[in-house]
Amino acid sequence: MSEKQLILVVDDDPDLVESVSMKLSSEDFRVAKAYDGIEAMDRIKEERPALIILDVMMPRKNGYELCDELKSSDEYKDIVVVLLTAVADAVTSTSYTHMDGKTTLADDFIPKPIDLDKLMGIVRENLE
Repeated sequence: MSEKQLILVVDDDPDLVESVSMKLSSEDFRVAKAYDGIEAMDRIKEERPALIILDVMMPRKNGYELCDELKSSDEYKDIVVVLLTAVADAVTSTSYTHMDGKTTLADDFIPKPIDLDKLMGIVRENLE
C-alpha cells in the first residue's frame, strides 16, 4: 500500500481546521494544520503537502496571496490548492468572491460553510 497523502488545512478558525482535519484523517489522509498564510508557508517548506485546503480571508497573509506565491514558484506550483471562503458570490464590494476564487491560480474552490462530503470529492478528484 502506498504512503498516505499529506493535506495541509489552513484557516484562522480552529474549529473548522479541526473538523476538516478529522474528516480527512477518517478518509485515510495525513493532515498538517496552519492558522494563517505565513504559518502555512512554513509547513509547506517543512512537509510539502500534496494538496492545500486554503481559506481566503486570514490575518498576516491571505489565501489569494499564498496561492499566487505558490503557483508562481517552480518549487511549489505543482501542489494542488483548493480555496475556501465564506463570502457569498453576490457580494460585489470585496474581491473575495466565488468568481475571483476561480480566476486565481488555484486548482479548485469550495464555499463555506463546507459540505465535508463535497470537500472530500474535490480532494479526491484533484489528487487523481
